[in-house]
Amino acid sequence: MKLFKRKTPSAAVQPQRAQRVTAAVKPRDRSVYHTPGQISSMLNMSPADVRSGRYRTMLYRFLADNIPIVDACIWTWSRLAAAPGEFCIIDSKNERLAKQGRERLQQLSEELYLDSSGRPAGLPGFMVNLFTCLFRDGMFGGFLTVSRDASGVDKFVPVDSADISWNGQEGKSGLVLEHDGGSLALARPDFYHLALNAGVDSPLGRSVLQTVPFVSYIEQQLVDDMRRTSHNSGYHRLHVKIAPPERLAGEAEQAYVDRINSYFDSTVSMIKTCDVDDNPVTWDNVNIEYIGPQHARAVTNNWFVNHRAMVEEICAGTHLAPFLLGYSYGATTTWSAFKFDVVMRQVRSVQAEAAQLLEWIGNVDLALSGLDMRCRFVFDNSFAYQATDESNMRAREVDSVLKLYQAGLLDEETARDKAGRLV
Repeated sequence: MKLFKRKTPSAAVQPQRAQRVTAAVKPRDRSVYHTPGQISSMLNMSPADVRSGRYRTMLYRFLADNIPIVDACIWTWSRLAAAPGEFCIIDSKNERLAKQGRERLQQLSEELYLDSSGRPAGLPGFMVNLFTCLFRDGMFGGFLTVSRDASGVDKFVPVDSADISWNGQEGKSGLVLEHDGGSLALARPDFYHLALNAGVDSPLGRSVLQTVPFVSYIEQQLVDDMRRTSHNSGYHRLHVKIAPPERLAGEAEQAYVDRINSYFDSTVSMIKTCDVDDNPVTWDNVNIEYIGPQHARAVTNNWFVNHRAMVEEICAGTHLAPFLLGYSYGATTTWSAFKFDVVMRQVRSVQAEAAQLLEWIGNVDLALSGLDMRCRFVFDNSFAYQATDESNMRAREVDSVLKLYQAGLLDEETARDKAGRLV
């Protein structure tokens, strides 16, 4: 006797099922598939692109656009480095000419860079774009254009980092800009290339994401595994077990099967229509069990620890040491100040390279305008809560300069110069 024997599919159902299977196996339109040559042409991939590093740059951009922790790291570094700043005039003893130079550099700061809509974005927009490309792609470059009458700088036009490659041919080595019409050697006086962590083996610079792709793949796989696990067994479910009733005396086999099947179907219908505030009422031959993770907290904790380890690996790969993420082993103020100082020292080292680019632009503009002076670009990395500490520190430095002058260790001109920089 076979209990709970379900009826076999009717003859009308079987052709429908076979038709569905056939449709799943045989595509209705074979044109949706492509040959390897068609795919290669769509991807436009060539060995030269791989050697030049273009696809590595595109991979970094994909990671920054699609993985939240990577995007947060790039956002943090670029916004920290893109601090407010201004041009300062140096090597000019004529105050009237110095004022004229400052006004000219202020106008340059407002009109130097255009956003995607063609409107002036000023230095704030330019700095964010510069540091985003520098940290994400490992390099930033562009052309400096002048006005029609060559009386000053007009605009700085950035180029896509993915189009810049390195020509390693003997006697012709140097940066090359790849474009539709061919290539352009970038050993030009109007082009400036800023590379992050550049070296002999990496003239194009090193992205902060260079060590991230493999670890980010593991992290994303871990997240996907957790999603699948939660979908499988992380939600509460009920397992209803129905014991078949006993066969009545003299009851035919088919009648018995029909009776237990109808009883089974009625119980299933009751469970399906049972609302959240209803209670199922059954005979005592129905057993309802809970199915779900018995140690949900332990499973979640283990996943959290593993995932945090992967996140820390990504942060370490972007030069944000894991101990900067919130751990504290000492006095809160001292430890937080130390972590802030570590980050800002790295930011200032990158800002120093960007300041050279801006000083180059400013000095070219001053030279074209006929002003015999030079400029310096200074970033303002101060914060309001640090005003008191910085004021006290500068006061002590000024006192030290005065004491050195009074002791005869500094002449008056040097003392004035040092004190003027501190005030």
